[in-house]
Order: sequence, then C-alpha cells, then structure tokens
Amino acid sequence: MSSEQIKIIFPDGSECPFPKGTSGREIAEAISPRLAKEAIAVKVNGAVKDLSCRIESDAPIEVLTFESPEGKQVFWHSTAHIMAQAVQELYPGVKLAIGPPIEEGFYYDFEVEKPFSPEDLQKIETRMAEIIKENAEFKREEVSRAERLKYYRQKGESYKIEMLEQDILDDRVSVYKHSSFEDLCRGPHIPNTGVVKAFKLIASSGAYWRGDERNRMLQRIYGVSYPKKSMLDEYLFRLEEARRRDHRELGKQLGLFHITNEVGAGLILWLPKGAVMRNEIENFWREEHFKSGYNIVYSPHIANLDLWKRSGHTDFYKENMYHPMAVDEMQFQIKPMNCPFHIMMYKSRRWSYRELPLRWAELGTVYRYEMPGVLHGLMRVRGFTQDDAHHFVTPDRMEEELVWLIKFCLHILEPFKFKDYDIYLSTRPAGAIGKEEDWVKAENGLRRALEILGLKYLVDQGGGAFYGPKIDIKIKDALGRSWQCSTIQFDFNLPERFDLVFADKDGQLKRPYMIHRALLGSIERFFGVLIEHYAGNFPLWLSPIQARVLPITDEFNSYGEQVLERLKAHSIRAELDSRSEKIGHKIRESELQKVPYMLIIGAKERESGSVALRIHGKGDKGSFELEKLIEIMRSEIREKAISPII
Repeated sequence: MSSEQIKIIFPDGSECPFPKGTSGREIAEAISPRLAKEAIAVKVNGAVKDLSCRIESDAPIEVLTFESPEGKQVFWHSTAHIMAQAVQELYPGVKLAIGPPIEEGFYYDFEVEKPFSPEDLQKIETRMAEIIKENAEFKREEVSRAERLKYYRQKGESYKIEMLEQDILDDRVSVYKHSSFEDLCRGPHIPNTGVVKAFKLIASSGAYWRGDERNRMLQRIYGVSYPKKSMLDEYLFRLEEARRRDHRELGKQLGLFHITNEVGAGLILWLPKGAVMRNEIENFWREEHFKSGYNIVYSPHIANLDLWKRSGHTDFYKENMYHPMAVDEMQFQIKPMNCPFHIMMYKSRRWSYRELPLRWAELGTVYRYEMPGVLHGLMRVRGFTQDDAHHFVTPDRMEEELVWLIKFCLHILEPFKFKDYDIYLSTRPAGAIGKEEDWVKAENGLRRALEILGLKYLVDQGGGAFYGPKIDIKIKDALGRSWQCSTIQFDFNLPERFDLVFADKDGQLKRPYMIHRALLGSIERFFGVLIEHYAGNFPLWLSPIQARVLPITDEFNSYGEQVLERLKAHSIRAELDSRSEKIGHKIRESELQKVPYMLIIGAKERESGSVALRIHGKGDKGSFELEKLIEIMRSEIREKAISPII
C-alpha cells in the first residue's frame, strides 16, 4: 500500500486521511469492529462497489450494510448467484439467463426441460445451504468480451451470448466467481457466501425471456435472504399475512369485482358491492375537487390518430397503445391518456393571465396494452380509470401552485388513513427534451414546495419523465409495502407541441406551464391497495354493506323490516337477513362478509325499540336504542373514522 495519503469524506461531513489504495473493508474496520462485521459493500463517489475495492483518490465514502437499500440489493443479487450455482449443479444442461435483485428478494431465470416443482425447490435450498457454509469468496475478474463470447459459445449459454452481443459494448466485461460458479455480472457482491445467514425460495413460475411473449418461456425461481434468521421469520410472517390479504381472493369472497377471459384479461367487472365502494371514493373525490376550485371535465374514449401523433404518444408510447381502428376512412386511436383532450379544451379559446391557473380534473378511463405476464388482479390492468388533472399556470405562480397542489394531494389521501409516505423528487433524465434552464427552474420549484411544507423527500437522480421533472408520493400499507400513488409532473413537451399560450399583463402571448397530476392514481389499483391495507375490514364509510339486521327467528322479521327502513331513511347501507336460519349461522356469515355492524333483534329489542349490537371482529357491544345507534353510525360515516367509535 502506498505511503501517499488520500482524504476520505464520510456521510456526516467529517474527513479522515487514509493511505492511498485503502480498501473499503479496511475503512469499515477503522470505523468500528461492529460496522466491519455488518459491512456488505461500499459506496465511492456515489457508485456501489465491492468491499475489496481499493480507493486511489480523495472521495466521499459510505460503508453499506443490509439496512441500506443499496446493501439489500447487493445482498440479494449475491444470493441469486448462490441459487444459480445450486441449480446448475443439480440440473446439468440448464441455461442461465438473468438473476437480479427485486424490491424484496431476488429471482433467477433458467431454461430447463420442465418447470421446477416444490420438491425441486427443496433440493435447491439444501444445496444452497452447503454452498453458504463454504464461506466461498466472491471474486471479480475482468476479461475481454471476445474471450467471454468464445467461452459461452462453447458452453451453449445462448442468453449470455445475446447479452454480450446486444447489451454490453465495452471491450472488457466483468465476471464474478465464487466456489465452482462464475457468472457474467457487473456486481458488486457480498464478501463471501457465508454472509447469508437465512434464506428461503418462495416460488417458481414461467417468465418470458426479456418479458416478451414472443420469446421462449423460461422458469423463474423467486427467493429472499437475510443476514439474520429473525429477519427471515418476520418476512415469512408478512408473506403469510399478505396472502391472507390478497385482494384477488378477498374480492371474490366479498363479491367486489370479477375478471374473466370471456371479457378480456386485465379488464375489470365491478360487481354491485365493489361499485358501491368505488362510488363512495369517487363522490368524495368530486366533492373535494369542487370545494377546492377544480372544474370537472369529460373526454371521449377515442380520438383521431393525428392527435396522438402530434402529442408524441405514437413515438414515445406506442408499445403500450392498442392498434388504431378505421372510422369513416380515418384512423382513430383508443386513448392511453387524457392529457391531449385537456389540451384541446385549453385551445378552445384564448386565456388571460388573470384566469390562470386553470385546474381541470377528470375521472378518465384509459386503455393501455400490458404484457399478459404482468397482469395482476386490480394492480396491473389494461383498462383503468385515472383521477387525472392538468393545471395550466403562469410561470410566476408556479411555486405557489405547487405548494397548494401538494397540500391538496395529502388532503385527498388523509381519509384513507395511510400513516407513512415515501416522497421522491425525480430530476432530468438522459434524453430529456426542453431547455436546461426550464428544467432547473422546475426542479427548484418542486424542491422549494416540498421544503416549504416541511416534507422529507429523496432525490431520484435522472428519474424524471423525458418531458419534465416530477414528485412521486408512495403510500405505505399496513404491511409496510410501498405503492406508487400520487404523482405531480411538469411538462415542457405538450405546451410546445400544441403551441399553448396565454395573454400576459403586457398583452404579449406567452407559454403557460403545464402540470400533470394524479392523486389516487388508477382507481382500480388504489381499490386493490385498500382491500389489502384493510384486509377487507373496511371503515364504515367505505363498507358496501354498513349494517345487517339479524332477526333471531322469523317471528321478528316484521320488526326487522322496520329497523331496515329506519337505517335506509338515514342513508345507511343495510340488509335484512330474513332467512329461516339459526342466529349463529347468520352471525357467522356476516362475520365472513366482514359486515361492520350486526343488529340482532328478538322479543326484548322489539318491545323496547332497540337492537343488540355486534361489531365485526369485536363481538357483542350490548343493547342500543335504535335512533341513538343510527346517530352514532352517521357520525362515524361523516367523520370517515377508521374504526368504530363505540
């Protein structure tokens, strides 16, 4: 190691001299023995590298552990390599594709003769455990691309050959080796296989190579791994809880929605109970938009193909659009987005600066082509309703409008009682359009708006859309999972393409800023998130059936009808179970249907004009005078309370 000193800058801003050529591992050891034990990788000048990497010049350094997002990615990607080794050894002739980390865990795709069975996964797990015990070191090696191509051609690894021929243009490529396994990989990786202390292979499924249904179907194995067994136990508990909350199963059980190939994959049929809930959400949405100065607009489902050419969708979004259709010797396109329609509304007349900002919102149904393999219940569909809006604003009022818009966004989310949010500011990507000074101005406006409101956020460098920077708000559900929900996006593209103008104070025609905005995002997806967040136990204001009247015997059906009439008179959604069934059976069915309020009636209740109340999941709550209970329920609905207030 050189006697020359370099300056290492730590995340807290402190600096420390180290000999030139010091490794990431040595820096971790110098900070603390505990950190050295937990270290997975090191971030040097913003780039994640192996702990073994040598630092040759002054640099900001961060030692990464499993607690960091980058550390998790390195950990899971390394475990994917361990799994690939086990599969390659157990199933001679298997061809390797790719094995990336994902949001929680990893997968690897293989070409094999037949799908993996549960017994296969157990065999693979057993071999993985043996590889982990070897404490085999992950070693990086750079080789020439030509040499590696020759190597893979000899082995018949067609997917690696394709990646080398199409994806990697450098003359030299990196390969990672551990134990008897090696893989084409940019890395980085954990120091050795023994760092993995707990793992589980979760599932296997078919997956098209590169996600394209025209390509060969491969077999994908999903897994997860952790540096502590307790973390795996916690994950498996959450996984089981997620299965219990699966919106597809609960949707079927509660009669909320239906999907059938006879209609079309990715197209949702809203059943009466689901439609009631959707109506409640949309009524709340409309009411709050009207109160806050929005105008509601409507647009058609198709438009002249020339409109989509002018907007740029046929250039930038073609793969997600359905084929045009011929109408009156012209080509028409079913809409993937609402924005061109709102722009044409803006162009319907000349606007003055005094009339801006304009806030136009629409619950607009759009249609986008998604690959069959990614369709998933309500979460990924082909036809969905977006709570879309577009703001047309003068440049001098941009920041003010952004502050207002972010506050309104959080206000709309509040009644659904999500407690945690992840907020991201996404900046200019490569290939962006528009002037650099406009991007800087817009990014600074978004940043200042977040800071004025005191909101914590992360910067997604280069993650903006090609037409402008954006703010994304991800909601966290009851299991801590993040879901993309609200987005606020600048657009430098469409105002220019459509020559949008307004008359300024000096009478000159100037270009307005345009802001795209969705708050709940897709109504379908948001509904799916709600089902899983609440596990089907919806708050009273959202529940499709808010109360069910349960007579003990047929003798009390007449009183039950009177109770039902009083509930409906106060706009409470209620049903009467007048079947000749035992009361225990009626209660069990109501519990399975997750009806919030069960009103049980017999002789005592009929005589006193009361009901015996049972609350879903909480049991009996005693006798209530009917009108008093109705008052309590109406208050709970009005306040959009998350749980019963009794």
